[in-house]
Order: sequence, then structure tokens, then C-alpha cells
Amino acid sequence: MQGTAGWRTKSGAAPSHRARIRVFFGIVFGVADPLIGKKVDNGEYIITERIGSGGMGSVYKAEQPSMNRLVAIKVLHSRFATRDDLVARFRREARAMSQLAHPNTARVYKYGELDDGAVYFVMDYLEGRNLAHEVRENGPMEPQRALNVMVQVCGALEEAHRAGIVHRDLKPENVFLTNQGGTTDFPKVLDFGLAKMSEKQMGRGSMMFTQQGMVFGTPEFMSPEQAQGETIDRRSDIYSLALILYELLTGKLPFDAKSPIDIMKAHVKDKPIPLSERVPGKTFAPELDATIARALAKKPDDRYDTAVDFAEALKGCSPEGLLSTAARRAVPASQPAPSSKPAGASHQPAGGSSVVQNESDPPTVPTSRTPTLLLGLAIGVGVAVVGYFALTLLSR
Repeated sequence: MQGTAGWRTKSGAAPSHRARIRVFFGIVFGVADPLIGKKVDNGEYIITERIGSGGMGSVYKAEQPSMNRLVAIKVLHSRFATRDDLVARFRREARAMSQLAHPNTARVYKYGELDDGAVYFVMDYLEGRNLAHEVRENGPMEPQRALNVMVQVCGALEEAHRAGIVHRDLKPENVFLTNQGGTTDFPKVLDFGLAKMSEKQMGRGSMMFTQQGMVFGTPEFMSPEQAQGETIDRRSDIYSLALILYELLTGKLPFDAKSPIDIMKAHVKDKPIPLSERVPGKTFAPELDATIARALAKKPDDRYDTAVDFAEALKGCSPEGLLSTAARRAVPASQPAPSSKPAGASHQPAGGSSVVQNESDPPTVPTSRTPTLLLGLAIGVGVAVVGYFALTLLSR
């Protein structure tokens, strides 16, 4: 066929099958992403590549010529611009992170809106890998290394808690290992999109839209009270921190449950498998075993009251002088503990999740963090085949 309706090369010839495949996969996998090369905020930032994506948005690497540095820009898809709940959640993440200055928290510099209505925020560009990738690639950490990392994470969470912010979705994927100032294993806490904030922190006109009894979160790292949809406070984060440390040390979680439902039930009812009994032939210092066991107590009142308390207990599990300088500096001096009553508890009970896509949907049980690789592969192959034949027909 002649004419302009079909897909043709510059010479006018129909493209080869290989060319069709390259173009199709370029479209599917974002090579032709319209944001690549886009100037943001009147040219203050220039997007250079996409470095991550999900169901609700994407993260891009960008240059900031005026400051001669690289930044990351997180963008909520424009199709969600009319979803007030999702935009509010996105704004909440930016607002929470912008108010935190601890060196172990990723910083946010700006919040704005693109021409197509998509909202975005600009944050630190980090090079490295998250804790989940680290353990998956290299296996469990040696105790001293894990303690160095987690004491620093405690420092970041302590600042957030004192500001009236509870993270609510702490997991290895949300702790990023990077190098900073010559210091290796320098963790950065990410993803405050589910953060529970006091009304003061939220700001006038912000939405507080979760409801009592709604269960959101990542099942493997939920506290018992979060798994039951109850009101939570900073001690829920401490439970999650203990689960992260447990996995760093063993490569496993303290329960043998498999499905999301069974995992949530285990958090509520089952006794955690002691650290030294989790991996045959591998034992840990009794002090470390006891510290993690206390942080994993079912009742919040039986756990460490603050992240500082937990960090100090972890320091006591480390041989004197072996903690890194960064870890020793990460946690602020002890202060009178803030009230255990959650900030804004009368308005903002537990809720929110990175696993559930739409917080306005009816209460649901979130899926496991483990990706359904085979299903995704099958769907991808099916889409590729259909797309290839569609392009073939268009070229005739």
C-alpha cells in the first residue's frame, strides 16, 4: 500500500520486523518518554532519564545547572491529577520530607506542577542500592555492619517522630544505602508518602482521609496494631525497624507465614522466632537477641518508647569502639519522650500504603511485597505479541 497511513522509513520503504520490534518496545518501556529532555521550573531542572516507575508515578534523574548538581524528580502520573486523595498523599510525602533535615533522611527541595497537570517534587539524587537489594545480592549482613546501618536509621526516625511524623511504611526497600562524605553504608530513609502527620504538620487545608479500621501497608513489616487497623504511633515504626534488622541479619522474617493474610495474623498472634534460632548453625549475641525481641513485643507499651532508646540498646550490642563515626553521630541526645498519644489521633488513625494503589478504595488486604514475576512476564509477552502484530498491520 502507498500513502501516509502506514508506518514507513525515511526512504519510503516498509520497516523490517526488527525495526518494528525496536520501536514497539521503545514505546512500551519508556524510551520515548515525553518527559526526557523536558525543562522543569522555567529551566531550573532538566530531566535526563527515567530511573524508576510504578503504577502511580515515575522517578527521573535531572540536572540542576544553576547548582551544578544532579537531583531526582518524582512525578505523579498526570492521569491522577484529578484524584484529590492521591494528590494529597503525594503532597504529604513532599511536605513531610521537606520538614526533615537529618542527614539520614532524603531531602526534598521543591514541590510543583507540570504543564499537563502532573505534580512533582525534587529531591536528593542517590546512587547505591536499597537494603532489600543488598541482602538479595550479597546475603545477610554481618552484625556489626547491620548495627551501623540501623543506628543511623534510628536517628532519622527520631527526628521525624519528634516532629510529629510517623513513617508507617518502613521496609528494606525504603532504606537506601549510599556513600556520603567518604562514609560507606550511609543510609537514607525514603518514601514518606504514607507518613502520619499531626494537623500542625499537615498544614491548613490538607486532607486527612484515612478511616479507622482500614488496613494498609506492607504485610511483612506491619506492626500488630497496624495489621488490625488500629491507631498507631512512633512505636509502630520501632517494630518495623526491628523487623528490618532481623531480615538484615538472617535474610528471613521472624515468622514462617507465607500469604499476606497469614503474615498479618502472625504479627498479631504468633510469637516471633528468636533471632538465634532462625538460621541453623548461626547464633548472635544474647544482648542482640533480647534487644530485637523487646522491639518486636506485641504491645506497644512493651517496646522501646523512642527510636533513641532503641538505638542506645543497639549500641550496647556492639563491641566498644566498633560503631562507625556516622552511627555515633546519627542519634540525638536523649530528651523527655514525646507523648505516646499519636499526633492528631482523633482525626488520623492508622492507614495508607504503598502497596494499595488507591486509598479511597474500600478496605482491602494489601498484596505481599514479593513480585509476581511469572505473571508479569506472561502479561508482558502477551502485550508484546499483540503490539507487534498491530504495528505490522499498520505498516501495510
